[in-house]
Amino acid sequence: MIYDVNHRTRFEYAQAVSISHHVLHLSPRTAPRQKCLSAAIVVDPAPTVRKDGRDFYGNPITHLTVQEPHAKLLVHSRARVDVTGPGPIDLEASRPWEEVAGLLLGPTDAEALEACRFAFASPYVGIDDAVHDFAVASFTPGRPLLAAAMEMTNRIYNGFEYRGGVTDVSTPVAQVLSSRTGVCQDFAHLQVACLRSLGLAARYVSGYLLTHPAAGQEKLVGADESHAWISVWCPVNGWVDFDPTNNCIPGDEHIVLAWGRDYGDVSPINGFMVGGGSHAISVSVDVAPQA
Repeated sequence: MIYDVNHRTRFEYAQAVSISHHVLHLSPRTAPRQKCLSAAIVVDPAPTVRKDGRDFYGNPITHLTVQEPHAKLLVHSRARVDVTGPGPIDLEASRPWEEVAGLLLGPTDAEALEACRFAFASPYVGIDDAVHDFAVASFTPGRPLLAAAMEMTNRIYNGFEYRGGVTDVSTPVAQVLSSRTGVCQDFAHLQVACLRSLGLAARYVSGYLLTHPAAGQEKLVGADESHAWISVWCPVNGWVDFDPTNNCIPGDEHIVLAWGRDYGDVSPINGFMVGGGSHAISVSVDVAPQA
């Protein structure tokens, strides 16, 4: 499926900003089931300095500096992406999870060595006994890794309430686990923490999700969503995605922007400014299927 993606972020400041620096993860990356056909980012006012490249994890990244005074800032990312769904996956045929964890203790090949960087706690993904106890309910001895990961996905989907406004991206995993509420970023952080508590490698994936209007209603422009899910490493299968917010293995309606250890590695827009005072942010995302 080919999609045109438009992501607009608008900042409005109570006072003029004299200078601002920003780091953007807004260009979709090419991945095993995804090809970025074109991408462009337009910033108003235009940056004085701009540098495009790749970050440590291979994600497209843009550094920019706006040096003229401004009371508003618009960042508009446009991209065309070709996405295919995964082929059939036999979850029960995957390796026992303990064997996979053992491979990460002393990696002997490049693939396992690369996966190791995603097997430890990170700034937004804390690991404690409660997280481990939640994980082992799905990861019983000898159970195939991917089957256990799917069950955990189901447990988070059915056992947690999706509720906006009660958390933010920095909410600790322990709080999400105790409150049983949150949004997609929280559920992704929780599942990543659970997998890492067992010595497994798990990535945080940032992207978009195509949404569908209610029956009889037209789709509203800008009504699609920024989204987050996870990916776990398993030999032979490679990296396999799971979406705990929607209780599924992502298919051709999930569009990958970037992946990293947690949200902090892939925040769509990050940075700092001089001046501005209080500010308001509005975000609009539109995912339009083309073919």
